[in-house]
Amino acid sequence: MPEAAKIGAEDLAALSALEKKVLWLASWTIHHANYVRENVDGLKVGGHQASSASLATIMTALYFHILRPQDRVAVKPHASPIYHAIQYLLGRQTRENLEAFRGYKGAQSYPSRTKDADGVDFSTGSVGLGVAQTLFSSLVQDYVRAHGWGLDRPEGRMIALVGDAELDEGNIFEAILEGWKQGLRNCWWIIDYNRQSLDAVIREGLWSRYEALFRAFGWDVVILKYGALLEAAFAEPGGDLLRQWINQCPNQLYSALVFQGGAAWRKHLLGDLGAQTPTAQLIERRSDEELSRLMNNLAGHDLPTLIESFGSIDHDRPTCFICYTIKGFGLPFAGHKDNHAGLMTEKQMDALRTALHIRQGHEWDKFEGLTEPAQRLQAVLDRAAAAASEQQEAATIEVPDELAITISPVMSTQAGFGALLNEIGRQKSTLAERLVTASPDVTVSTNLGPWVNRRGLFAKQALADTFKSEQIPSTYRWEFSSTGQHIELGIAEMNLFILLSALGLSHAINGERLLPIGTLYDPFIARGLDALNYACYQDARFILVATPSGITLAPEGGAHQSIMQPLIGIAQDGLASFEPAFVDELAVVLAWGLAYIQKAGDADQSERNWLREETGGSVYLRLSTRPIEQPKRALTPDRRREIIDGAYWLRRPGPNCQVVVAYAGAVAPEAIQAVGLMAEDRRDVGLLAVTSADRLNAGWTAAQRARERGLAHARSHIEQMLDEVPAHAGIVTVLDGHPATLAWLGAVAGHRVRSLGVEHFGQTGSIPELYRHYGIDANAIVAAAAALTPGRPIRHLHALR
Repeated sequence: MPEAAKIGAEDLAALSALEKKVLWLASWTIHHANYVRENVDGLKVGGHQASSASLATIMTALYFHILRPQDRVAVKPHASPIYHAIQYLLGRQTRENLEAFRGYKGAQSYPSRTKDADGVDFSTGSVGLGVAQTLFSSLVQDYVRAHGWGLDRPEGRMIALVGDAELDEGNIFEAILEGWKQGLRNCWWIIDYNRQSLDAVIREGLWSRYEALFRAFGWDVVILKYGALLEAAFAEPGGDLLRQWINQCPNQLYSALVFQGGAAWRKHLLGDLGAQTPTAQLIERRSDEELSRLMNNLAGHDLPTLIESFGSIDHDRPTCFICYTIKGFGLPFAGHKDNHAGLMTEKQMDALRTALHIRQGHEWDKFEGLTEPAQRLQAVLDRAAAAASEQQEAATIEVPDELAITISPVMSTQAGFGALLNEIGRQKSTLAERLVTASPDVTVSTNLGPWVNRRGLFAKQALADTFKSEQIPSTYRWEFSSTGQHIELGIAEMNLFILLSALGLSHAINGERLLPIGTLYDPFIARGLDALNYACYQDARFILVATPSGITLAPEGGAHQSIMQPLIGIAQDGLASFEPAFVDELAVVLAWGLAYIQKAGDADQSERNWLREETGGSVYLRLSTRPIEQPKRALTPDRRREIIDGAYWLRRPGPNCQVVVAYAGAVAPEAIQAVGLMAEDRRDVGLLAVTSADRLNAGWTAAQRARERGLAHARSHIEQMLDEVPAHAGIVTVLDGHPATLAWLGAVAGHRVRSLGVEHFGQTGSIPELYRHYGIDANAIVAAAAALTPGRPIRHLHALR
């Protein structure tokens, strides 16, 4: 038996004592936040005492005995107080943070990598996503090691503590399927099977569905149902009937009897099994308190059973533990169906304090109320602290200032992206080696094909391209190997974003930096938006390439045409969004982005653009399949900087300017055409190329805040650019996306604005037809300019109509 599966009597007694302390600290932390701390706004603070309690024993076994430094854990969101209590005992959390639980800058409601101070491995605020993250982190660990990196460090297990109701989240099952495809290893999911959800008791027999599903996808399943007390009782005369009764007992009844206690257990058991049987004698030998303790002794609350089961796993196969637990275990509302968001009353908390021998004023003391010697308890904690996971560090990959590319006279940004990656793929460089791409079954249609031809697809076991061996002509070579650098996923955008999250945290989890690029169709960002937000919240680093985009994908129709995605790019924290019109702009942005996703500096704002450049983040590129004429130009350092900051003058406005056209992305030809027509009648018309509405907006709002703090000199990039536009001039904004993306430009300096864009679902047609239908063609731009500057008719407006 592996050493981890063994534990001496003294250490077991110490762990049992620490288990009580963990439950107390978690419960007290929540109580303090709701009853002791001043409530300034009258809102219930909450904290999930019952949901925490069901995992107290499991997490005690894991964190104080089982886990190794290389292991990583995603804690069930509602068990956050248990996690913080454990870290407090390990010396990795402060009393001040616990006292501020769910308060300003205190311990977070749900475990957070970026906002908690006690070393959270994976954020888990959105239920289900942290579970899937462990699966993809296991795959990323395999990817890193298959490429020969990090072999001096032992393989870790990626462990998820999962609420049984959490398994209703569909993304979990998408992840399980992908894990089977990719040969998942070193992944544990420990299900807190307390049979209660937020609103109700879960369906009967769900455990068997879980077991069948996990086994079907290649997982080992370990069912932990009965603790040592129950197993001993089953060995007594009449114990077999007691086991049979428990196995047949409905979830709702079992939960109700847990809440009611020993007398209720006795009444039901004797009524169902008879008063004159060996089973009745088994029951009658126990007091009400002893009977209640026996019937509550499920395996998820039995330290010896958990330690032996967890510690006996000596293989790398994915393993699902179904651990029977009681929601609210050890607390007065244990088993009650309404206990999910319930709080113990002050009277109940005083009773628990008394039962645990904790003196008033000593609630936070480390070993208060425990009878085990403090030296023995501290020795257990010291060993556990030595095995605690630590964030890794990884070197920065050098990125050239300019990426090589041959730009065709007419080209789309999507084609330009493929060409850029193809050129990187030609190189024998660290940059090329560390770049990893992924796509949900749209690899070729997002122009990753040339890159994949050069760098191959990743799989732990080689798989040849049969079409090649059969000498069937094919544009693309689909050969899988352990050195491949593209991860092909099924059609599940949630999986893509969670994989990008895992890849984008490899530097911290595995100590090996990867440069992830994920591609998908722009409209389907919304399908995985929760996972994208989750990835950014964790500060994972990646580049998201969304293409094709907008109604410009004209023949595809409304289901494949995006509208709101530019607003997502503006609103999503941790994601710098760009929509370049030309391939040379894209080359500048991609080079910058590959460096930006590696930054981890302080949060001071740059006085050049008032953005937090040194903190870094992820990047979103919204590209198009529309081939347009490419400008023949050499980009100066100043122009390259303006492209990154978000905008530059393609045609600078003169002193008599009456109108400026500001465009983004694929509508560049229409904007250029409209300005050319208007320039014949109006002097000094300006043409503003917006490469990032997101960064323009962020810089502007940051500069305003800086001025409000007394920095009168603070001027954002867009403010400096619009200084050149006379106050009486109007601005027409246009893009293939929601018009609100650029509508705010009028607020920067008080210019009148007419915003053109797409607000309704698209339809099939040609680009001219759809641009005309939605009012983003050259004629619409000219008409909008005429409306902004009445009294000055434009000569070509009628002809355009």
